[in-house]
Order: sequence, then structure tokens, then C-alpha cells
Amino acid sequence: MRTNFKIPHTFTIVLAVIIACAALTWVVPGGEFDRQTVTVDGHERNVVVGDSYHRVESQPQTWQIFTAFFKGFERTSNIIVFILMIGGAFWIMNETNAINKGIYLFLNKTRKMQEHKFFRRVGVDNLLIIAIMLMFSLFGSVFGMSEETIAFIVIFIPLAISMGYDSIVGVLMCYVAAHVGFAGAMLNPFTIGIAQGLSGLPTFSGIGYRLFCWILLTVVAIVFTLIYANWVKKHPRKSIMYELDQYWRDKTEEVNTDQSVQKSTVATWVVYGLVAAVLLFCAITMPRTTITIGTGSHSVVLFPVIAACYALLGFFATRKSVHHFILTLLLLTIVVLVTGVLGYGWYVMEIAGLFFAMGIAAGFAFNMKLDRVVRLFLDGCKDIMVAALVVGLAGGIIVVLEDGKIIDTILYAISQGFGGSGRVGTAGIMYLVQNALNIIIPSGSAKAALTIPMMAEWSDLMGVSRQLTVLAFQFGDGFTNMITPTSGVLIGVLGVARIPYAKWIKFIWPFILGLIVLGFLLLLPPLFMPFAGF
Repeated sequence: MRTNFKIPHTFTIVLAVIIACAALTWVVPGGEFDRQTVTVDGHERNVVVGDSYHRVESQPQTWQIFTAFFKGFERTSNIIVFILMIGGAFWIMNETNAINKGIYLFLNKTRKMQEHKFFRRVGVDNLLIIAIMLMFSLFGSVFGMSEETIAFIVIFIPLAISMGYDSIVGVLMCYVAAHVGFAGAMLNPFTIGIAQGLSGLPTFSGIGYRLFCWILLTVVAIVFTLIYANWVKKHPRKSIMYELDQYWRDKTEEVNTDQSVQKSTVATWVVYGLVAAVLLFCAITMPRTTITIGTGSHSVVLFPVIAACYALLGFFATRKSVHHFILTLLLLTIVVLVTGVLGYGWYVMEIAGLFFAMGIAAGFAFNMKLDRVVRLFLDGCKDIMVAALVVGLAGGIIVVLEDGKIIDTILYAISQGFGGSGRVGTAGIMYLVQNALNIIIPSGSAKAALTIPMMAEWSDLMGVSRQLTVLAFQFGDGFTNMITPTSGVLIGVLGVARIPYAKWIKFIWPFILGLIVLGFLLLLPPLFMPFAGF
């Protein structure tokens, strides 16, 4: 018998979660932990005071579910503005067709590699997926790449579609790879750095076993992606995104029928010169950049090298066509992004500004007038507005739980299960608690400040190393990031990719469940074998 069930819109799902959380505030008693301010690695953090939980007056939420949307916008405003600026910037760039033409030319060159026996046997597409996922997983592991993946979705979705896959493969290559690396991080300052500081452990200690965990988790993610990607290529109509991906297929087909490239104009050369001048200024004023990875800092001559490479590559690209120059501009943007994050502590504001400048420069290089650039930017904002609205609505979930005074009560109730559970049981319970809390508190640094001070003490009492406590937090914080509706990054990525939240959950939950099980198994060896730092 055929069912008429229709998957609800993401808005509907998130609104239902908000209503459910509001209902909980009528049932769960209010409570709070006392908090104190401590300094960790030079940064002040609010941490929970042990054994300080106490009841407070309940704050049942009623009409507040309607104001939660507004407060959610305030809470996630940085992500919302980031999405809008990225959407507008790439809308300008997409109008030039440079990215799509670049993908088409790139795939044509990779197809020629199939003539070699090795590449024909292994598959060039498989090697490309492996290389991309390794890169993003490493970024997630080293500097906690998360929000930045939103900007790359508009590149990897068309690439995946052009390779014969679906939009889910594009998300797997970029977003999932980065977050698997985030979960198995070696040097992530936002999770490991803060958690170890709050635990009184040497910063980034125990890196040897974490390196093994990162390699294993990354391999699992790559194998999963390759299996799914090859299945989709063989059975494209069986993809749950086949109908919705028509939007992306239409865009790539338009480019495939138009293989022409436009010659550079005077405007292109002017933009090339202006960007070169900016880079020269940076090279003179910032000749050396201090790159911080983990506890190590290295002074590197970066901007002079970047300026020299751009001057050379940009010159030949501009001579070839305006499309080649715009692609060079995109490559420069990515290089400067990595430099800014690792060397200057950039976050979403600086990254959004960088891509905004890239979009304007691409528009002018394509000989667009200012009015045309502005209109295209606004069109891009309109196109991505639904994703931004969903992020704001999802932020309302946390607002209702906090205003209802029940987050600390939930944490306290769960923590009571630690008694008499043994070392394996303690590790498992800590891990499950972190996974569960990540559904309602997706911020790794916030959750570390909330849970690590207490769990570090509990681990001492149960004979579990504090390093293992940090590892349980790290895994628990990372895996469920890829399914929680309270994550502005996830909702933003799905919005840009045009993947409904319900379809994403239907696809990804077996993989996340497998990662959770694997994460628990990885917690066991340090309980019974000596590892450096554990």
C-alpha cells in the first residue's frame, strides 16, 4: 500500500523541536550550577564549580517560543551574516561562469589521465575524492575547520554533480571530511586545547594516540564516501537527492554546452594590478607570519611568496582569459584564508570579508558595473536567505532550553549515572553524555567549559585518566555535530547545498552510528595499555 507521507520541511522539524523543548520546561525542574572565571592558555573561560548544582525557580516557556526565533537570530547572527555574504559573493562569481568552466576543464584533463593503466584501474575520480577529503580532514584536525566549510560547498557540489555523483557526495567530500577530522583532532585548539587546559593537562599531550585515531576515522570516512559515490554513479536515480539535484544539474549542463572562454578586458588587468598592489603592501608590512599549530609556532615568509606567486600566475591567467584570472582569484582567496586562520586567528567575520572582496573583484574583472555587482550580490542573498533563516530558527532551540533553566538540570541528572559503573562504564557514560549534550550544545568550547571540570574530577575518582576524559569529550563533540539541528554550521551547509534536513538524517544516521560505536572502541585501548600522555 502506497503511503502519502511527505518529509516535513526543515523549518517544520526545527519548530517542532523548539515546541518539544518548551514542553520540557514544564516538566523538568529548573536548576543551575555555579560558575567561575578561569584563565586557560591566556583566555578567560566560565567553568562549572564542582558540586554546586542547586534548584532554581522553574521558568516554563510558553509564548517565548515565538520570541525564540528573534533571540536565535541574535545568538547566531555571525553565522547568518556569514552565509548571506558568502551567498552574495559566490552569486557574483557564478554569474561569470568561471567556477563551472574551471570544473569542466579540470574534469576534461583528469579524464585524459584514464589513459594510463594505473589511473584507469584505481579511478581518477576516486583519487580526487581521497585527496580532497584528506585535505579537509587535516584542516579540521589541525585548526578546527567548521564554519569555513560553508564557503566551499558551492564549489564541491557542482564538482560532484559534474563527476556524475549527487549533492550528498559534495557535502561528504568537504563538510563531513572536515568534521571527522574535527572529531579525531590532533591539535584542534577549540576542543583539545581548551579541554586539556581545563583538565590541568599539558596542551596537546597524547598526540600519538590521537594521530592513530585521526588516521583511522579519516580512512573510514573516505571508504564510506567512495562506496556511496560509486553506488550513486551506477544508480543515479536511486539517490534520495536525484530530483532535487536537478537544480545543480541544470547549472552544470548550461556550462557543458558553452565551452567558450572570454578574453580579458582592460578591467581584468586593472583588477589584477590592484590585487597585486594589495599583496605587495602586505608583503612589505607583514614580511613574516607566525603560524601556530598546536603548541608550536613558526615564523614563515608567507605574504612575499603569495604575492610573487600571484603576480606570476595571475599574469599568465589574465593573458589566457578572464575566466582563468577569476579562478586564480579564487585560489588566492583560499590560500589567504588558510594563512589568516593559522597565522592571524581569523574567524567568520574576516573570512566573510575576504570572500566579499573576492566577489566584488570577480565582478569588476568580468567588466561588470558597480550597480550590476550590487544587484547580483543582493540576488545571492535572496537565494540563500532560507538557509540563513533556518540557522536563526535552530538557534532558538538553545534559547528555550537556557531561558527555561533546564540545561544544567539535564546535565546534573545524567551525571548521577556515574556511580559504581567501573572504568569501562565510566568512559562509556562520559562518552554518551558528551554525544547527548552535543545535540543541544553544539559549541565545543562552551561544552568543554561546562562539562570538563566536573568530568575530570569524576575520572580521578573512578580511576580513569583525565586524558581519556578529554578524548571522550572530543569524540562526543565531533560526531553528533553532523546531525544536530542546533548546529548553525550543519543547517547552513545543508541550506547552501539545498539538501532537506530530513533527507540528510535519513542518509547519514547509519554512518554516524558507526562512528559513535567506533569512537567507543577507540576509548578502550588507553584503559588497558600504556600510551604516551594517557
